[in-house]
Amino acid sequence: MEKKNWAIVDDDLIFHLTTQTLIERRQVHNKILLFRNGKEAIEYLLEYKDNAEFLPDILLLDLNMPVMDGWSFIENYLPMRSELAKTITVYIVSSSLNREDINRAKEISAVKKYVVKPIDQYKLDQIIDELRAA
Repeated sequence: MEKKNWAIVDDDLIFHLTTQTLIERRQVHNKILLFRNGKEAIEYLLEYKDNAEFLPDILLLDLNMPVMDGWSFIENYLPMRSELAKTITVYIVSSSLNREDINRAKEISAVKKYVVKPIDQYKLDQIIDELRAA
């Protein structure tokens, strides 16, 4: 797989660190962008919407965050998708085992998959394998 730009949208800084480390170990990244909430991520996407080089290829999205949660991010992201210079593959990565959250995520075409935290090397390898197969 060619190296990709990754974005992690999560308010948990330990999740940032551990996931970033896992991605770096696999050497599948050009850039790793870190956002503490959905609002920061949306603002970044709007700022760089015309510049594919700066946009993420893969976005790992938490659901439960302050300021703007994952669901609100999706609501803001969906209308702007067609304006972005590249297609972004979105994975919801949440500690929620709530069946309603999982089913809701499955109904959103922009969401590739729902992954239950924590992300470990095995789960990251599954994501990488899916991206290679696409």
